[in-house]
Amino acid sequence: MPSLKALILHPDASVRSEIRKYLSGSKIVRVLGETISADEALELHKAVGYGIIFLSLEFNEGISGIELAQALGASKHKPGLIFIAEDETKAYLAFELGAIDYLIWPPNKERINKSIERISRFKSHFREIPEPSDWKEPGSGVETGEETLQLSLGEDEQDKFLSALKSAWDFSQTRQPEIEKLPVNQDGRMILIPYTQIIFVEAYEDYSYVHTANQKFLTSHRLKYLEERLGPHRFFRVHRKYLVNLEMVTEIASLPGSNFMLRTAGRTRIELPISRRRIGKLKQILGM
Repeated sequence: MPSLKALILHPDASVRSEIRKYLSGSKIVRVLGETISADEALELHKAVGYGIIFLSLEFNEGISGIELAQALGASKHKPGLIFIAEDETKAYLAFELGAIDYLIWPPNKERINKSIERISRFKSHFREIPEPSDWKEPGSGVETGEETLQLSLGEDEQDKFLSALKSAWDFSQTRQPEIEKLPVNQDGRMILIPYTQIIFVEAYEDYSYVHTANQKFLTSHRLKYLEERLGPHRFFRVHRKYLVNLEMVTEIASLPGSNFMLRTAGRTRIELPISRRRIGKLKQILGM
């Protein structure tokens, strides 16, 4: 089995160089790229299909390493992630997102060997996207057990077929299908919470709590990300700490000092503050 293709994603050139040096004698991994941008790493992964990505937690611009891990979580051929960090503060979150290792930099030789062992275990059950050389052209003389069925189309039918194909291609390039459920890791299980069951989301440091009628779930998503994802589905940021499902709102109360509070539906009514600078937009949305 060929070695895993690896990408090194880190803003520090000396760290990237050290990682290359550590991997130079390994038959398990071959480095096929470096970058300092998580956004560029996403594009490279789409084109190359990496098996392993070494990544930092933070970058000077663009998305963070944690947000990149969240984005890669939906990938069919999800690569193994090895986080490079200065301390252990994000270790729990990294492993919650499926990291195969979390290296405190700089590591010693023994720690690197342990990391390579983890890569080896990951490699045993990882299937990379086939490279172009793995595909055989028709007439190459290689028997694959498959045949191509050719159908004759009239000129009008050809035009209709090509038009339909172009429309499908354009749609796939501009819009990704979305399931209206939020994936949340809970005790090692991936739970899908329907948007309609979410009452509100509460910011908590670099994470968020998603509240339903009966439970609350800790998610690694930041509130800003959830605002962008849930905004088109009637969710509104009423406060820097709260994002609320407007379908669940039953009352907006005026409080002393020109302050406002909204209440939600359910057996236990929840009251959330509305910041002054957001009340105007909320009234506009609700037609008040």
